[in-house]
Amino acid sequence: MLSTKGTGALTKRHWSKEEISAQVERRMSHFYEAGLQPGERVVIGYGNKLEFFADLLAIWQLGACAIPMDARLTSFEVDNLARVAEPRLYLYYESLDTELKGKLTERKVTLIDSAAIEASSGPSASSISYSLDDKALILFTSGTTGDPKGVVHSHRSLRARWITLRQSLGLEAYERTLCLLPTHFGHGLICNCLFPWLAGCDLYILPPFDPTVLMKLGSILDEHEITFMSSVPSMWRMTLKTSKPPTKGSIRRISCGSAPLSAHLWQQILDWSNAPEVLNACGITETGSWVAGTSIGKFEPRDGLVGVPWGAEILITKTGTTEVPPQQLEACEVGETGFVWLNTPALMCGYYQRDDLTAAAANQGWFMTGDLGAIDENRHLYLRSRVREEINKGGAKIYPADIDAMAEQFPAVRDMCCFQVKDEFYGQNIGLALVMDDQEPETLRKLHSWLSDHLAEHQMPVQWFLLEEIPRTSRGKVNRDTVAEHCESCDPVDLRKLLREESRVKR
Repeated sequence: MLSTKGTGALTKRHWSKEEISAQVERRMSHFYEAGLQPGERVVIGYGNKLEFFADLLAIWQLGACAIPMDARLTSFEVDNLARVAEPRLYLYYESLDTELKGKLTERKVTLIDSAAIEASSGPSASSISYSLDDKALILFTSGTTGDPKGVVHSHRSLRARWITLRQSLGLEAYERTLCLLPTHFGHGLICNCLFPWLAGCDLYILPPFDPTVLMKLGSILDEHEITFMSSVPSMWRMTLKTSKPPTKGSIRRISCGSAPLSAHLWQQILDWSNAPEVLNACGITETGSWVAGTSIGKFEPRDGLVGVPWGAEILITKTGTTEVPPQQLEACEVGETGFVWLNTPALMCGYYQRDDLTAAAANQGWFMTGDLGAIDENRHLYLRSRVREEINKGGAKIYPADIDAMAEQFPAVRDMCCFQVKDEFYGQNIGLALVMDDQEPETLRKLHSWLSDHLAEHQMPVQWFLLEEIPRTSRGKVNRDTVAEHCESCDPVDLRKLLREESRVKR
């Protein structure tokens, strides 16, 4: 079963199994009549609707490859991706930007309004089939304005992910699954939606990151007796402040991924939801998203704790290079931080038309994640930071997530992001962007005191920036470089003046 809820009046739509089959059949006929051939590519330029899933299955049944795309991209960005992907069809929902329509028409891309597809009397396309090694998905993770980086998954790699998740997590908790993540990236699409839905569970779809939805999340969970939902940390910061918790006790499991989950926020989610399990799920698009998590029985939430692999091997090495297989690199000792590698049958086929990027990230089935992490004495994985996010302050290695986790615990901090700033003496130093409920000097001084008490001296941020909101991607992730660039145009807090005033007050 598929169900959706819109914003405003929370209008309900529902498709039974029979209706889904009929919708897929009519789309297969429509796309076949439009000339779609096996191996060709189709952009799905919208998401989080019933039609999205019918379109996806129809594309696959015709042996073609789907490219889910962020509906918020500009016409320039979509055209840039279409330049590389060369799709046969572009699917939109009800309306299409005039400029984009012109650009795609020039590229001879056939445009189809998915909301207007009706039953067809045309030729049947049901005899077409696909191979497990055919391309199924291309998910663009970067390069919308430059050189696109598209992760290619085959039907085989996707099935490998779903099989390993079922073996590791079972299906009982996913009986009535809620998705309020975007369907154009791996976390929301592959794991939150397709894993339970294709296994026969009911799927409820909401608009992604919609404030009106998050403010009512507790009642939505109760109304539909939701048993599972996935999430990202950023959405909880609003939910915990605005939504009443669920009361019916239907929720059995919550997962949280795509960004670091602090122990403080983790415990708040547990308290709000009263769910038996809140799992920190680690995964990246290249591995079909979820590849490890805290399915480890009873545990205390800890900063950076990921847990055990789900259908994968994990290796931590002292150096990070794909010029040789990781087994030939020196492995880290227990508890020692190093470069995180994954070996999984759900690994991508490669980056679309970018063999150079593929070679720089993988070797003999092992994928270098770009994370820094460690394995403890219980064989549990902890993540410390992304390699490129690590701050080198005069030789001292600083992990921004550690500082985020500490600032987050201060009551007046609604959101935060630590990032690298240039320093004439140390080379690199620490900047901190803050969204505060209270920006009064006395509150800022208390925050400074709090951080001083809980961080080592070399970890203390030297530049603070007060923002209305932290810039985030459509996936709910924070790009620290983007936040740093944004803060370059902002005036920092005058910490010296702030602390001098505190000194005067004490006198």
